[in-house]
Amino acid sequence: MGASILSDFGAEILIPVCAVIGIAFSLVQWVLVSKVKLSPGRESVNNGSGAKNGYSDYLIEEEEGLNDHSVVLKCAEIQSAISEGATSFLFTEYQYVGIFMVAFAILIFLFLGSVERFSSKSQPCTYDKSKICKPALATAAFSTISFLLGAITSVVSGFLGMKIATYANARTTLEARKGVGKAFITAFRSGAVMGFLLAANGLLVLYIAINLFKLYYGDDWSGLFEAITGYGLGGSSMALFGRVGGGIYTKAADVGADLVGKVERNIPEDDPRNPAVIADNVGDNVGDIAGMGSDLFGSYAESSCAALVVASISSFGINHELTPMLYPLIISSVGIIVCLITTLFATDFFEIKAVKEIEPSLKRQLIISTVLMTIGIGIVSWIALPSSFTIFNFGDQKAVKNWQLFLCVAVGLWAGLIIGFVTEYYTSNAYSPVQDVADSCRTGAATNVIFGLALGYKSCIIPIFAIAISIFVSFSFAAMYGIAVSALGMLSTIATGLAIDAYGPISDNAGGIAEMAGMSHRIRERTDALDAAGNTTAAIGKGFAIGSAALVSLALFGAFVSRAAISTVDVLTPKVFIGLLVGAMLPYWFSAMTMKSVGSAALKMVEEVRRQFNTIPGLMEGTTKPDYATCVKISTDASIKEMIPPGALVMLTPLVVGIFFGVESLSGVLAGSLVSGVQIAISASNTGGAWDNAKKYIEAGASPHAKSLGPKGSDPHKAAVIGDTIGDPLKDTSGPSLNILIKLMAVESLVFAPFFATHGGLLFKLF
Repeated sequence: MGASILSDFGAEILIPVCAVIGIAFSLVQWVLVSKVKLSPGRESVNNGSGAKNGYSDYLIEEEEGLNDHSVVLKCAEIQSAISEGATSFLFTEYQYVGIFMVAFAILIFLFLGSVERFSSKSQPCTYDKSKICKPALATAAFSTISFLLGAITSVVSGFLGMKIATYANARTTLEARKGVGKAFITAFRSGAVMGFLLAANGLLVLYIAINLFKLYYGDDWSGLFEAITGYGLGGSSMALFGRVGGGIYTKAADVGADLVGKVERNIPEDDPRNPAVIADNVGDNVGDIAGMGSDLFGSYAESSCAALVVASISSFGINHELTPMLYPLIISSVGIIVCLITTLFATDFFEIKAVKEIEPSLKRQLIISTVLMTIGIGIVSWIALPSSFTIFNFGDQKAVKNWQLFLCVAVGLWAGLIIGFVTEYYTSNAYSPVQDVADSCRTGAATNVIFGLALGYKSCIIPIFAIAISIFVSFSFAAMYGIAVSALGMLSTIATGLAIDAYGPISDNAGGIAEMAGMSHRIRERTDALDAAGNTTAAIGKGFAIGSAALVSLALFGAFVSRAAISTVDVLTPKVFIGLLVGAMLPYWFSAMTMKSVGSAALKMVEEVRRQFNTIPGLMEGTTKPDYATCVKISTDASIKEMIPPGALVMLTPLVVGIFFGVESLSGVLAGSLVSGVQIAISASNTGGAWDNAKKYIEAGASPHAKSLGPKGSDPHKAAVIGDTIGDPLKDTSGPSLNILIKLMAVESLVFAPFFATHGGLLFKLF
């Protein structure tokens, strides 16, 4: 077999050091962003940076004779309102989620503890009856602790991301006065703060948890890493409520603002006269920032846990080889360093001088990080793995070479890049699919909807093939462990992915603040350019999340089947087939619930916005301020109330199926939800993204074709706004939440597998 080149001590030093470097780098980025002052006063012209990224530009306000003092104060005031609204919503949401978290933690302890009647005696190991392992009561206790750790880490990740986004949005607006390059750097650095904090914190907490649990478990590595799976369950549980609640919040406000403001009153987006405008900007932060952060943290935690569980019953765990055992964490550690280097290409090595350079710069981040990470994976696979080893494969041990594992990780990494660029092709208005959707607006909203739906369905083809090839290659080389590390490969550049993703809502908020503060149209053009690029990259981020969710879910599914001692999953048996049908139906049921929730909340918002326009004298003329607080309250109340039923559906389904129908039916449910959930998630996200960018294509009027469809307020533009409004809940609520559904059901089934295997299938036992 041979031994790894990297010593156990070296691995134990490398992981926390890389995590600490990631945290330190995020703090450095935050300090750089904080240098942009939200207080009036002339800033130095070059700030010691020469002409880099537009520092030498005169402030546009100075050119046009606008009052710098009042503009800065107005930006600070708007930022404060957005920050307070976002913080208030998240605290309210976390109070409800906290109650659920405690209740579910108790459920985990009771269910897993009852497997051996709460016995504190050691028992034969699950995978090797000749050895003695720790009692089931210990698994129950430590699974509960790891669940709480994952949940808290997820909540903290989302909250910190939201805080830095609301801290940076007005600063991005103010920097746009100096040039598009300065505004881009401020927005991107702010996104990097979130990306590196989340990636590093997730890695560090998991590493510390493993080492603390090891003090009790000792040589019982299979028990240790089985207990660690609770970490992924906690992360995804919080992500589900964050995504659904945040998604309902942001889309209720967005739909209300668009339908009444743009279509009925014909006023610009983010016009300060619109009562829903603050709620809309708050929603960008709680949905797209906090929700996405929790979502990708959940994916990272689950893929790591799935890989560790399989490794613990392979030669790494059996022979107690620590460095190879920690291979998934070492990949993530190297990913942080790679992303750090990649970030410098956007902020220091190259400068943005024109609007057209923004989107290529963001795409360059994806390519550079993928290329560098491929090299990093090769080095890690060479030094951290023995030349040959065995991997658990449904009861057998499969011989694997280290280069084969390298290919498993690399294929996931590159599949992620392919999915990202295919997503961009179908959602960016620089390419023909979205331009065709925009062109269809000539004949009204109906044809716009038809073209958009067709685009979404078609956009599934290449991503599904990319995922399928990844699965085939990974499973052929290293069974379920190969699929788990392939998912980890896709997520290895999570810090860069999150930085790019968070950049979008920050830029969107910056544009809204520029409009509300009454700043120059030239500044609004710059923030619109930042937002347009961010809109495309947000779609790419969703593509990554969905692709990784498919691989993570399959790896967790394999771990569940092994843990539940299912020898084969035969779709021809009635127990499995009915599970398949029910599982395939669940994403539709979930989507129906979330979309109806957005519709109900948006209806209340539309009625309130109309009421204010009709009853507040001087509102349309701009002489009176609207009542922003009422709209914020409507979004908050609606999202908290409406997020509970979809969340309950996802969390209770594995429990109900496992307890009453058994592990075979549950395996069918997991397979069915995975297959249909991935397709719906991709098509919903891309359809919504295409409609959004078709609207922006008409509004920008950057080409003769676009100008022929505009300007704002024209019939094609109104049709495009309606399409965008329909697409909002698809791309920002239902679509992104579906990838959490398939991951969460799989990891929950894995955590409760011992209970289901022992006590499940009550209905079949009775009859």
